[in-house]
Amino acid sequence: MKRFAFFILSLLLVVWLAGCTDLSFKPIKSKQNFIASLNIQEPSLDFIDEQGKVIATWSFDKAYTGAVLLGDDRILLFGHQLDKIDVYTLSTGEKLYSKKVKIGTTNVYYSENDKQFFITNSTTNTVTSFDEKGNELASQQLGNYPMSMAAFKEKLYIINFKDTKLSILNVKNLKVEQEWVIPKSAHGLAIIEETNELWVGGHGDGSKPNSSVKRYDLSTGELHGEIEMPLMPVGLTKTKDSVLVVSHGHNELYVADFNGKVKWQLEVGANPFVVNQFKNYIVVAGYDDHTLYFIMNGHVEKTVDVGKGAFQLLVREEKL
Repeated sequence: MKRFAFFILSLLLVVWLAGCTDLSFKPIKSKQNFIASLNIQEPSLDFIDEQGKVIATWSFDKAYTGAVLLGDDRILLFGHQLDKIDVYTLSTGEKLYSKKVKIGTTNVYYSENDKQFFITNSTTNTVTSFDEKGNELASQQLGNYPMSMAAFKEKLYIINFKDTKLSILNVKNLKVEQEWVIPKSAHGLAIIEETNELWVGGHGDGSKPNSSVKRYDLSTGELHGEIEMPLMPVGLTKTKDSVLVVSHGHNELYVADFNGKVKWQLEVGANPFVVNQFKNYIVVAGYDDHTLYFIMNGHVEKTVDVGKGAFQLLVREEKL
């Protein structure tokens, strides 16, 4: 009986110690360029080099739904149903800190210029700013379900997904400076400094799926026009000479110039939500086929299998 009791106590001690020990992962070398796929069906993060080799996979026991790089050597992970954010150091693979947050995180955006990150929350309908150490700086009430974000010249642009307005805030104090009327279920945005425009994508509302990207004057919110990109263009990324857009309704990649002219398009992936540029490649993530497509000169050059539910792409490259 004593031996059995000792066994139970030992087992409980092991479980308790395991619960107190944070997971650590394979380190990522500081000078390693990568594109990382956050996969949300079975939460994991695949790090891939420009040759298409998976150099590390971090598998999680938490239901992370998003991630963002904080500078070159830290990554912040969050989940809509999680009450903490976790920040890891890439070069060590170890957790740097966790921060208690309210359940309902929809997105986190990092502003390199301001050295701050911003968390939107669909339960409180707020955005909150933090410094890089996780200290809260300011908070602001917004519309229904704030999510997509981008910062430019001391302004923070936020789409309220279940609302008909886009909020423009002062980055420093989060005071609301403007609100523009936009379609409901808007999602994805890109700032085009060259034409002083903000491009906004979206799913569409109810039985009316969206089939275009809207172009707004960056200063006034006046609608300049629309670019037909059916169906449901929701992932937008600006590069040095183009805007990349994926429409997940038709599995289509569009590459447009800054004046809104579509230069070429390509059917690629299964239900893609995101696109990014890595080195000389355009990379599209297929959410349903768990595959990254490396595209060059309008053609798929190679594919890479990743974890289930590829939902977000993070890029780290040396600064030239």
